Amino acid sequence: MIKVNDLIQHANEFFISKQYDKALFLYSQASSVEPTNVEYQLYAVFCDIASEDDEKGQSLFEYFSIQKELDINNAIKYIQDTIGAYDGNNELMMQIIKDISAQTVESLDAIDYRDFLELVESRGSFRIAYEDIMFSTKVAIKSKEDLIDFIEQLIDHNFITTAYSYLDGFNNLFSYDKDLINLYEKCEQKKDENN
Repeated sequence: MIKVNDLIQHANEFFISKQYDKALFLYSQASSVEPTNVEYQLYAVFCDIASEDDEKGQSLFEYFSIQKELDINNAIKYIQDTIGAYDGNNELMMQIIKDISAQTVESLDAIDYRDFLELVESRGSFRIAYEDIMFSTKVAIKSKEDLIDFIEQLIDHNFITTAYSYLDGFNNLFSYDKDLINLYEKCEQKKDENN
């Protein structure tokens, strides 16, 4: 007998690593086992969207994954409305993606990276600004460029353990990425220097 939860877990792993064809195949299998499950149908749609626009598909998936834990029915309705906008109105879709990012930041008690950079500016130091928020707030990263910049700053200011945490957290999204591999090496080098 097929274990649907295992199928979904493996499909989600494929989706996160941007192997949308493999993810779609597994989501379709889950839908055939439970044809009335709207959640599984939405995952298949995420694959379709991500195949055309990676960032939009990943944003929808991330939002849904977080919000379904809070209220599955509201999460499904919001995503269905969003997909309706995606079908016809690209400008509306982009606004909804921005809303999703903002809601994700709020639900995680996070500060957007751009806002964090303003805090760095006002405090006069990355180290001081990061120490101000490190125990109460996460930094929400929305692009690979911001991720690389943030991790480099963490390494340069000797927050090595935190840098590793961010690298490990984003490794699934950017696995085998040359820039992340370089950051891992930079972490190792900095750790050796400190010892």
